[in-house]
Parts: sequence; C-alpha cells; structure tokens
Amino acid sequence: MKLDTKHLRYLTAEDWRVLTAVEVGSKNHEVVPTPLILQLSSLRSGSGSHKSISTLAKANLIARTKNAKYDGYRLTYGGLDYLSLHTHLKQKVLYSVGNQIGTGKESDIFVVASPSGKQHVLKIHRLGRISFRTVKANRDYLRHRQSASWMYMSRLAALKEYTFMRVLRDSGIRVPEPLACNRHTIVMELIEAFPLRQIKEVPDPSNLYAELIEMVLKLADFGLIHGDFNEFNILIKEEETTTDDHRKSASGDASQEPKDVSSALKLLPYLIDFPQMVSIDHANAQMYFDRDVECIKTFFERRFHFTSDEPGPSFTQARTRAELNCARRLDVEAEASGYSKKMAKELEKYMAEIGHTADDDQDHDSIGHGNVHVSESSDTEDDYDNPRSIVTHD
Repeated sequence: MKLDTKHLRYLTAEDWRVLTAVEVGSKNHEVVPTPLILQLSSLRSGSGSHKSISTLAKANLIARTKNAKYDGYRLTYGGLDYLSLHTHLKQKVLYSVGNQIGTGKESDIFVVASPSGKQHVLKIHRLGRISFRTVKANRDYLRHRQSASWMYMSRLAALKEYTFMRVLRDSGIRVPEPLACNRHTIVMELIEAFPLRQIKEVPDPSNLYAELIEMVLKLADFGLIHGDFNEFNILIKEEETTTDDHRKSASGDASQEPKDVSSALKLLPYLIDFPQMVSIDHANAQMYFDRDVECIKTFFERRFHFTSDEPGPSFTQARTRAELNCARRLDVEAEASGYSKKMAKELEKYMAEIGHTADDDQDHDSIGHGNVHVSESSDTEDDYDNPRSIVTHD
C-alpha cells in the first residue's frame, strides 16, 4: 500500500479532531455515523465541520461505504497511517518519510529520518489487507466480534513486535533497537545489513550456522520460539576487525619495527519480524521449534553446501537446557509489559481466521536494512538470483 504523506502538513487542527473522532467511533462502529463524528470531535454541526469531513474524504483518510443504512464514514488505512505519523511527529520520533524498502503480505517498511537527520525504519502493520479483498464475509465482521477489527489487530501485532524486540534486545539477542510504537506502527533502528537469503558465500559456514542455532536455543532459554526463523528474517551485518602484531627489536623498541596488520570480516546475525513469536509453553511449540531448526539446516545445505555433523537440536533438548540455565522468562516479561495472554489469544485467533499464521510460509517481510530493496517473493530458486558473496579481506 502506498504511503502518501503529501496532505499531512496541510491538515488543520479541526481536521485532526475529526479524524481522531472517526478512529474513536470505529471501536464500536464499522461505519461511524456523521452526528457521532461531530459529537466526538466536539465540533458544532456547520460548514466548518463538514469542510473537515470533505477534506479528509478527498485525501482518502476516511471513506463512505456504499449502500450504508445511514450517513457515516469509516477510517481507512491511510487515515490510521496519518494518525500514527502525526503522533510520531509530535513526539519528535521522526521528521520525514523516505522510500519504501520492503513489503510483506501484512506490512510495509519505509526509511524515515529523525529531526536530527538520523535514518530509522518505519514498519506499518496491515493485518487483513489481503484477506479482506477476497473474503466477503469479513466486510461486516464487527457485527460478530467487535474486538477483531483490522485496526485493533494491526495495533496488537505492532505492540507484540515492539514488546518482544525490547525484551530481546535487553537480554542480549541481536535485534534492531525499537525506538517507538504507536497504533499499528513501529519505529526501529536501521541496520546496515543484508538479508541472509541474498548472500551467496560466507568465509566459514559452520561458524555462522552454529551462531544461528545458538540463537534458536537462546530464545528457547528465554521461553520463546521465533516461529519463522529463516533466511528471510535474518539480517547479516559485516563488521571488519583488525589485529596489530607488534614485533619488538632487540632493544625492546616496538615503534622501530613494522607492525603486521591483518583484517577479518566478522558476520553478525540480526533477527527481525516477531508477530508470530510464541511461548515455549504454546500448544504447538515443538512444531514451531523443529521447523525453525529445519529451515536453517535446509538453507545451509542448499546455499552453502554445508551439513552439520551434529543432529538436532531437538525441542526436548532445548527445554532441558532452558530448565538448567534458569534464564529469564521473556514471554512472562512481555506479558508484564502490557502484551497480555488475552491479547495473544485474540491476535492468534484472528490471524488464523484471515489465513495468516506462523504456518504461512509465504508471508515474509522483504526488508533490507542496508538500503537494499527486495520485492516480495515465495521461497523458490528464483529468490536466490544474483545473491551476494561475502569474502574475507586480504
């Protein structure tokens, strides 16, 4: 979905009050009655209030529904985007929006800049975007379950991802730093890295494989399973390290002797995309864990022709290790941070209803945190055209 921000600077205070009123009314109405909009916005019925409604409708921030039984408007994804961006701007989290660098079936990724000019990433969750086009019954889903609107569920997906990114980063797992969360959006650190699926060669596949498997096990130590741990959701950052070897002369003066400077390329994996993450106590935890491990094994065999000599690890081994390590339970901490079990169940049920679950292998956010634009595609050999080679520096 295109993020068109050209109207953002021209909206008046009255326009924002009306747009916020439509958002508030959407909690209980699929189509918010016009009189209720005016009531919630505390604007009198007159030319000014109707002008704001007209302005928002022309900008496609709100929309009329055909054949509605009463006069009213619904909030569009564009309207929700504007409300979120407006809050980020007021809080000085971001200043401008740049190019779109990634897309997924249920999210869009943009480069943004802070007031200081530093680049960040803006992720916009759009749950139900695809499904609502094909499932007619979803059009009036509010009649059956008010809490299951696309707006509420997109908020939950963003809250879940932001919460888990915070607890994971605080625990030493490499993830982009989460900077802010508002409604269905997250602002996070921009990682200068490449998706693993773009990489053709690495200096030592065994080391990278071992580090990724250790990351899966470390997540389990903390009571979590990623649920979509694969080459699409792993970024590889290159970090060059140098070593100076000083050779002392007989007089003990190292400054008179040449120093041998060697450099090596260290690969640092970063994990992204967390809406499908589950607790190790989840009913399908073993299936998700085994699939995460198998995804890495299969990719390394196919791409790098590397097969580990060690079997597993198995889910049983991971649980035993977690019990021995007695690490923090991040699933519990996430719940304490505001993402409750009730929210988790609502989101999981909703994503299953619209056909988007952790089992959906076709939904991968195509994101390159190193100014790499990658289009959405399925997991086929076509995904690996022109991959990138990472080699050690001489």
